[in-house]
Amino acid sequence: MSMILSASVVRVRDGLPLSASTDYDQSTGMQECRKYFKMLSKKLSQLPDRCTLKTGQYNINFISSLGVSYMMLCTENYPNVLAFCFLDELQKEFITTYNMMKTNTAVRPYCFIEFDNFIQRTKQRYNNTRSLSTKMNLADMQTEIKLRPPYQISLSELGSANGFAHSLVVEYKGTGKIPAAPHQRLEPVTLPGIVSFVLSLLCGALNLIRGFHAIESLLQNEGEDFSYVIAFFLGTAACLYQCYLFVYYTGWRNAKSFLTFGLICLCNMYLYELRNLWQLFFHVTVGAFSTLQIRLRQPQGKSPDYNV
Repeated sequence: MSMILSASVVRVRDGLPLSASTDYDQSTGMQECRKYFKMLSKKLSQLPDRCTLKTGQYNINFISSLGVSYMMLCTENYPNVLAFCFLDELQKEFITTYNMMKTNTAVRPYCFIEFDNFIQRTKQRYNNTRSLSTKMNLADMQTEIKLRPPYQISLSELGSANGFAHSLVVEYKGTGKIPAAPHQRLEPVTLPGIVSFVLSLLCGALNLIRGFHAIESLLQNEGEDFSYVIAFFLGTAACLYQCYLFVYYTGWRNAKSFLTFGLICLCNMYLYELRNLWQLFFHVTVGAFSTLQIRLRQPQGKSPDYNV
């Protein structure tokens, strides 16, 4: 018999369960699917907004929007269109009922447990397909799924090493293969980090202004050295790249920050004739301070386990 077995509402950024339907089935297959639910909830930020995971006799479908994911478990023969119409209905009701500010600031798991009543009523309607009166919605959803089919997740993607997801190539139905690259979050910004970011922007702006002045001097005096212009603009690019490295996570981030600091030092060494000692000291010190803040702001560790 095809039917929806359970559903839950989860916050995308950390996997915090906000609400869920009451689940009485304690079979081995259901216990295994609960493990998949928990693993998926920790990887929602790394996945597209519409996905399907096939686990044999059960399917897990979910959609994500505005930082919240709506997940459901159904039998393998439950119609795909009905499954995503069900999730779409949950999404519309949740967005209408709750302020997104509340979902973003929620701390306690299942703090919107009263939404379970709507989940249960909607689940009963979708398990009795004869009572559904949403033929137009079903037709629209069927067209949308044909144009943009759900992302097919393989069980191998749910594996992890040292708490971080593998970067695997997975099949996306209808569009070939795309990499499922992790989107790693950094630790919260500190006050020294904000100061280093602002000072780096300031140094970049100063280099940019001096670079334009050097171009003006070059146009007025043919004897001026064009390499000074290059040095100023390279210094600008290095300062802006330090700001980028502070805000975003990239591979070899620490090594890139040290190389960028080295470029800042080289540019200032070359410009020693155009800057006094205090100016050189200021630029190099800001570069070193920014490099330190990039080094201190590390990626966040493993997401907390909320026993989803």
